[in-house]
Amino acid sequence: MRNAILSLSAIGALGIGIGCSGPVTTYGNAQATETVNADFGSTDLQTIADKMVASLLASNRLEPDPADPGQAPLVSVARLRNDTSEHIDTKSITDKIRTSLIKSGKVRFSALDMQSDLMGQYKLQGTMADTATAKTAGKQTGAKYLLGGNISSIVKQNGRVKDVYYKITLQATDIESAVIVWADDVEIRKDQVRRLFGS
Repeated sequence: MRNAILSLSAIGALGIGIGCSGPVTTYGNAQATETVNADFGSTDLQTIADKMVASLLASNRLEPDPADPGQAPLVSVARLRNDTSEHIDTKSITDKIRTSLIKSGKVRFSALDMQSDLMGQYKLQGTMADTATAKTAGKQTGAKYLLGGNISSIVKQNGRVKDVYYKITLQATDIESAVIVWADDVEIRKDQVRRLFGS
């Protein structure tokens, strides 16, 4: 009887221990290669941004606007079109590319994605700010180039093997002439093999 009581106590203690346990969170290296699965991930985003930025800067195809002398070329960014079957945050890709290009000091960007906020500021300052410092609409610098593109994928699966191919195409277009002055693509291929047990 005493042994039975001890056994029940041990089981109860084990149950409490299991019940109180939870997920353990740790910080990892944001630059480390991510291999959780074959879906689009942080390593893919970083690879795309690094290669596109290096290609664009090395091309020297973005020229300063004669109407804006002494300044680096001004670029607007269009949303990267997602032609895959996945939900991919394409804005994160273009944001990273834009940030790296700005840091280079060779390219400037217009805040195309903040136009509604800017309009709100023009309206607010027009009524609330001192007229000597109030900023008004109609004085933005026009961008010379538009940066945009798309991401597509091909997914194939055969038994336990899943093959995913991504192609990201980016191009810079002269807004006035509609001439594409630079274009490049990045290809990524990933294989995932499903385990026989525990998959």
